Amino acid sequence: MENVIVHPRVHERHPDISEEDVLTAWHNALLSAPRDDGTGSWVSIGMDGNGRLLEMVSVHNSVGQWLIYHAMTPPTKKTMKELGATRRKS
Repeated sequence: MENVIVHPRVHERHPDISEEDVLTAWHNALLSAPRDDGTGSWVSIGMDGNGRLLEMVSVHNSVGQWLIYHAMTPPTKKTMKELGATRRKS
């Protein structure tokens, strides 16, 4: 099983998002891609156990763990666009 850590600041900044919510969304990721900013960060969108879409930003650290250091709901339009999840106009 892969090793995933949720940084405590996620819950501190967003009290409505628990560690369990983030881990559930991580394991139910719908979209994920590396960022083009040179940091090695990945951005993901997944669904938590409450049916909410969570935006997550993570990095794979030197000891082989994924550290999720940002999570929020709902995902921003910018993140949705970054992951190619924008709606088409009809």
